[in-house]
Amino acid sequence: MVTQTKTLASRRRRRDNIFGYLFISPQLLGLFLFVLFPVVASVYLCFTQWNFIDFPVWVGLDNFKTVFADRVFYKAVGSTAVYLVLTVPLTMLVSLTLAILTNRPSKLLKFYRAAFFLPMVTSTVSIALVWFWIYEPTSGILNQTLRFIGISEPPSWLLDVFWSKIAVVIMSIWLKMGYYYIIFDAGIKNIPKVLYEAAEMDGATSFQKIKKIMIPLLSPVMFFVSIMLFIDVFNMFNEVYIMTKGGPDFSTYTLVMYIYFSAFGGRFNMGQAAVGSMVLFLFVGVITLVQFKIARKKVFYE
Repeated sequence: MVTQTKTLASRRRRRDNIFGYLFISPQLLGLFLFVLFPVVASVYLCFTQWNFIDFPVWVGLDNFKTVFADRVFYKAVGSTAVYLVLTVPLTMLVSLTLAILTNRPSKLLKFYRAAFFLPMVTSTVSIALVWFWIYEPTSGILNQTLRFIGISEPPSWLLDVFWSKIAVVIMSIWLKMGYYYIIFDAGIKNIPKVLYEAAEMDGATSFQKIKKIMIPLLSPVMFFVSIMLFIDVFNMFNEVYIMTKGGPDFSTYTLVMYIYFSAFGGRFNMGQAAVGSMVLFLFVGVITLVQFKIARKKVFYE
């Protein structure tokens, strides 16, 4: 009797396991087809020459030598680094400032939130075209405004090697700040008001409450925002492609653009594109790991 009961229980467990695997099979299939297989294929393509038509030909380390000797690749890495250094902290600063300024009762609060968030639900192509017209050297509204206030020779924003990067950074901050404003706003509203009231009783000023209460308690939110921004900036493509096509002289090129043009921009060199993808993956992975290591010490254990 005991043996028969164990047998029935064993069959029931096997049946439950089979049904369980059947339920998760679509997710497992998607994981294999769209995550694991592309990663393995990318690693393999790094060592091959493939043009989408012929069979891949093993070339060893030739793709790595070609990519690491390409000046356009280093320009793409440099431009991406500039975007990271400028866009990430400035976007965090602008988003947090907006969240602090709107953290008070106002009849226009819903309007502010909708206005700040609007760029995130608008087509990136449309936004890039609007900013392209804003930056237009002769008839653009930005240069016309600069001439009106007395600057007779404003920058040629998208035609200058230096100012083109600044133009992309400004547009990127405007595009991304609304989403992270909402995140900071939610984080601020989760801070208990009793802490501010206790600080007021001790004579703390508004700046002191922000510095001593709000900023420390927002550390986990800032950590999340920083990681998302780093990944977001690393993946910049649409806005830069529409406004500058990576020019002038590849000054606004990004790593994603280098990968795209290597694979689909007439070169059809999937091996070099795969090498660029691996470099991008390593950059994102290393920076994310460093951020997690710093966060464990400063955010979660203080």
